[in-house]
Amino acid sequence: MSTPKARRRTRISILIVATGISVLAFLLVVAAWQNDRAITSDEGRATAEVLSAGKLRSAVSFVTPDGVTHNPQLGVLYPTNLIAGQRIDVEFAKSDPDLVRVSGRNASVAIIPAASVIVVTWLIAAPALVLIRRQDRQDLVRT
Repeated sequence: MSTPKARRRTRISILIVATGISVLAFLLVVAAWQNDRAITSDEGRATAEVLSAGKLRSAVSFVTPDGVTHNPQLGVLYPTNLIAGQRIDVEFAKSDPDLVRVSGRNASVAIIPAASVIVVTWLIAAPALVLIRRQDRQDLVRT
């Protein structure tokens, strides 16, 4: 049997981890919103070629109106459903052309995945916390 002190540490650890994951997921949405705001406030448009496509990162190359070719190191924001070789419209911040998103997409696409992470995190953490609380109550009844 675990000691009350060990259970308390476990409970605190679970709360810290679950809260940390939740905060990070929330901050991801906030960061996406800030990126969108930066793009929208200084928006440029171009047609880009998808160099590589993945669920989390897709590399693109595009030429800005001043004739400079850009290949953002971090890829394009909101890259789902892209195919290598595809030509897409992108929106970028003129002051920072490496900040680029697929045209017509915005931070709202980050809400569902972030919310899902938060829900799953607490669906795992909550039963563990309830189990620990039950063990604490059983110890109180025994004493």
